[in-house]
Amino acid sequence: MEKPEEVHSSLKPRKATPQPGEDTLNGHLPPGWQSYMSPQGRRYYVNTFTNETTWERPSSVPGTPKSPVSQKSSAVNGYYISGSPVHQLDSGHTSLRKASGDTQSPGSPAAPRRQSKESSLTINCVTFPHPDVMPEQQLLKPSEWSYCDYFWADKKDSQGNNTVSGFEILLQKQLKGKQMQKEMAEFVRERIKIEEEYAKNLSKLSQNSLAAQEEGTLGEAWAQLKKSLADEAEVHLKFSSKLQSEVEKPLLNFRENFKKDMKKCDHHIADLRKHLASRYTAVEKARKALTERQKDLEMKTQQLEVKLSNKTEEEIKKARRKSTQAGDDLMRCVDLYNQAQSKWFEEMVTTTLELERLEVERVEMIRQHLCQYTQLRHETDMFNQSTVELVDQLLRKVDPAKDRELWVKEHKTGDIRPVDMEI
Repeated sequence: MEKPEEVHSSLKPRKATPQPGEDTLNGHLPPGWQSYMSPQGRRYYVNTFTNETTWERPSSVPGTPKSPVSQKSSAVNGYYISGSPVHQLDSGHTSLRKASGDTQSPGSPAAPRRQSKESSLTINCVTFPHPDVMPEQQLLKPSEWSYCDYFWADKKDSQGNNTVSGFEILLQKQLKGKQMQKEMAEFVRERIKIEEEYAKNLSKLSQNSLAAQEEGTLGEAWAQLKKSLADEAEVHLKFSSKLQSEVEKPLLNFRENFKKDMKKCDHHIADLRKHLASRYTAVEKARKALTERQKDLEMKTQQLEVKLSNKTEEEIKKARRKSTQAGDDLMRCVDLYNQAQSKWFEEMVTTTLELERLEVERVEMIRQHLCQYTQLRHETDMFNQSTVELVDQLLRKVDPAKDRELWVKEHKTGDIRPVDMEI
């Protein structure tokens, strides 16, 4: 399978690399369980059937860990499946949120800014692990090419001027699919018009009086051929009627409120991004305030040491308190930012999985109705064939000798032959 085009491929999550002895360990695990090594060097286990994750080695009973995941917060891909009860997402996926220990603050929205120890960078107010030091990240749905794994970063629009979010790209695909479905319905409508016009012309031709005076067995076959046109016209009228009710109408009616629903999704995710951006702004403001307070404290301390000022110890303590307060404010802002990003992350996973489900539903619905179209065509061909079967039978019975006999019997004027006159 060809890989889809990835946005910010340098930030793509990477599957966990098996550790030494891991294959052997996996071979002794219950069915469905896999062993992985966390970035911190600690082994954990994942059930590929149920998405359960545990630090403890699973028991011999398939699908049953010794310590349920609801009792621990197990880190996977830099996020963790939390608490009890586990919050279920669409299609049976567990809710994931950013690990609370990840408190790196964001950088400039205009240009990526490296964090402490270059462990992360921020692009358009979203914090990503830095590609140079990024720990192994397993995809949320490693066995599939899922929307929820490949649309986290933004990309330039076609003009290269503005950025478009990955979620907006998914919405555009959904709306394009809706338009394609509408155009398919319009195509079927044109097919219906052709069938109706064809049936009308066949019916008109069946009433034509040309060669109506042909007689005998050939005349019967000719009359039946003309009648078959009327029968065929009826077949095509029924075909066009079924096309309208069983193909065109369902295509037009499917997801009538789809565009309105997509706008709601768009606004919801966009609002979460705006909230994240505002939290990022607050972090940057708090970071700037802390820097200023630290500079002020440093300057006053130096002045006191070299006796260039009569600053008292009380003023130093006051400056130190302000610096400490600014540090606390920054920590609070970073925590609020991380909460906002966690909420956006969860809603992105939930919504993209729903978009994925809707796309599968749309494609399957269209496939079923196109199959219905081909079935109706097969039936039309079959009925068309039946309209000419009688014509074939009569043509096989055409007999010039019989025709001559019938004509003679109807039109004879006498069967006594003339003879010579006698003297």
